[in-house]
Amino acid sequence: MRSGIAALLLLLLQLATAAAAAQDSEAARVTPTGAADGNGTNFQWGPALTGERRPLYRLRKSDVLEVRFAFSPEFDQSATIQPDGFVVLRSAGPVFAEGRTLQELQEAIYQSYAPILRDPVITATLKDFEKPFFLVGGQVGRPGKYELRSPITASEAVAIAGGFTEQAKHSHVVLFRKVMAGVVESRVLNLKSMLSSRNMEEDPDLKPGDMLFVPQNRISKIKKFLPVASLSTFFNPGQF
Repeated sequence: MRSGIAALLLLLLQLATAAAAAQDSEAARVTPTGAADGNGTNFQWGPALTGERRPLYRLRKSDVLEVRFAFSPEFDQSATIQPDGFVVLRSAGPVFAEGRTLQELQEAIYQSYAPILRDPVITATLKDFEKPFFLVGGQVGRPGKYELRSPITASEAVAIAGGFTEQAKHSHVVLFRKVMAGVVESRVLNLKSMLSSRNMEEDPDLKPGDMLFVPQNRISKIKKFLPVASLSTFFNPGQF
């Protein structure tokens, strides 16, 4: 009798151990990397949760497309994405294009021409698009918009824009960067310190769409309210 009870208790213990192990395994499977466990330990986010590592280009307004039909060249055409995000196709009407990849747009164009052509072979290529750019404003020689053709740092961008003016506060240059739709982060750069110390390790590389703003220094702001005396006042006091 006692041996039977002992065997039953041993079986129950084995079942409880197996159930606990299964729960631990399930928790490990569903716990997102990057979250904290019960002990406060942080994990690293996995690549699958941080977005696409090499995202494909997504179409924007004013992009120009070349649409080719392998077996129906009479439908070949160039089309521009309109301000409303649509592209108007010959004999097929408008197709929404903004935000889509070229592959996604090709599929949408195929669906639009399916009632007209039988199994059309369509190729859509990007003919023209807005080039990567950066903006420089404020107290620089030539404020404006510049193409970002190669890696450029903040100090190099200021030099391209004509350098600092006499009114520039180059210890408080502000870098604005769009993180996502409706969200812009800013960072204050002390380019004066970087240049004077000849240490450009903290000189950030610009990304497409970045904007640098060079504010006006305090002295130049109040200078217009101060009386301006001629230099002869100091060098020829005898005139008085």
